[in-house]
This record gives sequence, C-alpha cells and structure tokens, in this order.
Amino acid sequence: MGPLSGVVVLDLSRILAGPTATQLLGDLGATVIKIERPGKGDDTRGWGPPFLKDREGRETRESAYYMSANRNKRSLAVDIASEGGQALIRKLAEKADILIENFKVGDLKRRGLDYESLKALNPRLIYCSISGFGQSGPYAARAGYDFLIQGMGGIMSLTGRPDEEGGEPTKAGVGIADVMCGMYASNAILAALHHRHVSGKGQYIDVALLDTQVAWLINQGVAYLTDGEVPPRRGNAHPTIVPYNAYRASDRSFIIAVGNDAQFVRFCEVAGEPALAEDPRFSKNADRVRNRKELEPIVERLTAKQPADWWIAELEKAGVPCGPINDLEQVFSDEQILHRGMRITLPHETSGSGSVDLIGNPIKMSETPVTYRAAPPRLGQDTAHVLSRFLEMSDEEIADLKAKNIIDTGDDA
Repeated sequence: MGPLSGVVVLDLSRILAGPTATQLLGDLGATVIKIERPGKGDDTRGWGPPFLKDREGRETRESAYYMSANRNKRSLAVDIASEGGQALIRKLAEKADILIENFKVGDLKRRGLDYESLKALNPRLIYCSISGFGQSGPYAARAGYDFLIQGMGGIMSLTGRPDEEGGEPTKAGVGIADVMCGMYASNAILAALHHRHVSGKGQYIDVALLDTQVAWLINQGVAYLTDGEVPPRRGNAHPTIVPYNAYRASDRSFIIAVGNDAQFVRFCEVAGEPALAEDPRFSKNADRVRNRKELEPIVERLTAKQPADWWIAELEKAGVPCGPINDLEQVFSDEQILHRGMRITLPHETSGSGSVDLIGNPIKMSETPVTYRAAPPRLGQDTAHVLSRFLEMSDEEIADLKAKNIIDTGDDA
C-alpha cells in the first residue's frame, strides 16, 4: 500500500504548490482528504482549456491543470466560512496526521483553524503552511503566485536570451516555483513525521514560495555571493561549462553538454578538429569559459555541417553527452519515458474514453513502490464517504449538513 499507508493528510491547499506536495504523499500511500469549496472547488478546476471531455465530447469541469496535481485524493466539499464547516475541519484534524494549507496569513486563525488551535485538539498534528512570502516579515501579508515569485526570486533574471541578442527576462514554461515549493514542503513533512515517531510530538512548518525559489538559485546564487557579480542571462549556455549549449545542426538544433576536458577532446575528434582540443585557449574548461566568445562560433560552424541525428549518434558512440530538444508529443512517445512509467492511465468515470492519461511519479522504490489508486476526484464526490468513515456520521446527519449548505456531496457534479 506504500510507505505512508495509514497516514491521513487533511489538504486545505489549492492551486499547485500544496497539491503537488499532497499528491506526492498520496502516491506514497497516504490517505489525502482534499477540502474544497462547495460549487467551485480548487481554483485550478477552471484553469482551462483544455478540459477533460465526456462521452458526448462536451467539456467537463475537470481541467488538465487540476488533474496534473490531484490524483490519489478524496474530495470533500465543505464551506469552511461557516461555523458548521469549521467544526467539521476541527473534527477531521483530530483524526489527521498532517494538515497542509495555503491560505493568506491569518485567515485560518480567524476561523479557529490555525496551528495553535488545532494543536490543542491533536498534539501529534503536523501542520504545514505554504504561502508566497512566509508567516513573518514585511511581505507576509502579500499574495504570492508562481510568476511573481520567479520574478522576485531571481530566476527570471537568469533565464532567456542575453540583452545583446534582444532577449528579456523570461519565466520557466511551467510553474516551477510552485512545484519546487511543494517538493520542499513534502520533504519537511516527512522529516517532521520521523521526528514524531521519535518524540510523539507534531510541529508547525512554515514554507514560502520566495524562500524556496531563492534556495534553488543554487550555483548561480552562490556565484553571486562569492564574487559579487550579477550573473547575466546566457540563453541556453552554462555559466561555468563550455561547450554546454544548444547548437544548430544542418537541419535543427540539438544539445551538446561537454562536462569535462576528456569529453571535449572526444567532441573535437568526432567533429574532425582534434587540434582544437590542444589550443591553449580551449584545452581546459576554465580556459573555454574565459574564451567562450571565441569558441562558441567555432562549435556552431562545426555542428552546422551535419544533421542533428548524425551528431547525436556519433557523439553518443564517443561518450560525449548530447541529445535532442523534444516537444511534448516526442516526450510522451519516447521509449525511455514509456519504459519508466512516466505516462500513466487511470480510470475516470466522466471521461469520454473512460480513462485519463497523467504524468507518472518519478520515484522508483524497491520495497514500497508508489501506487496509483484513483484519478483526480470530481468536486465533492467523496464527501459522504469521508464523513461516514472518519467521523462516523449517519446518512441523516450528512443529509442535514447538505440541506444547510455546509457540505456538497457532489451529486450534481
């Protein structure tokens, strides 16, 4: 059932950072209860097209964006703005091991659903708050979205073509700040879970998009801290390795990633220019970095002589790292991607085909592999089941809550 089988996660998050963390926990076997607003649900349900289509070819309420981060979860539609809804969350928190939320700072405290309030009911609770800027500091009250954080956190200043080529700061093509924040959050949660096994105590976790974005500036960030020079945008080039770039072959661009001097020698041999590796301007990587403006045009002239497939085949035989630049059609039909289970199919009752294709989990574990137990749920589809199983509520009690608009059972979804 997975290494986290038996762990109950109460997921009050939405959009991408929190759902990324909870989907990972769900893939590892945890029971994830996704709390959603009745009638609307997670904001990303409406972030389309594309939307999943039903048997008549009509768009459903399930966007591709929503489906990307919400498998292995149970949807419980509860109005937490109501006192009755807040009471349900408190009762569920008493049963939960982990709670994740990404409300604005102070929102849940006003509703009596903050860490201190729920800790009093369940001292073993691990409570993780994900926000744009953290729970403290001058920006704490601000809303934070991935695009804003990529800009404020510096990654856009490193991404895109150089100024002299007419480039501008550019965001990544996916919500990488959100996704990485979710990864850090899940790591912290697992560490807190281990600590609880030892101490018996839960704890509070404060994770911010901006903090995690700065953390994964990695070598570029530390380069600035080391020499005080602001790194420029370099397009596809590497700041400290050359040649390590996308190069134009006679038909299309491809990637060469020479990681050491021996690989450079082999590249020059394949290119028919062995003397280039003996040139004192280029023989060592540090020299190639200092003289990149001289070397890069030479490499480009060489690669333009043959098609990309020729280069990839010959360089692979020589042990020089290289590869194609794939679009997503090529990615999801690639034999290695398929072999590794990175494209999966799960049953989905509203899909016209009866199933939905999703991206697989990259973690491969020998004893406790990830599991794919359920496609992303319809809004409120598990409300009755969750309240019955975890709170032992009767059909009559559930019907009463629905009549009071405190919950939605998803009957009309």
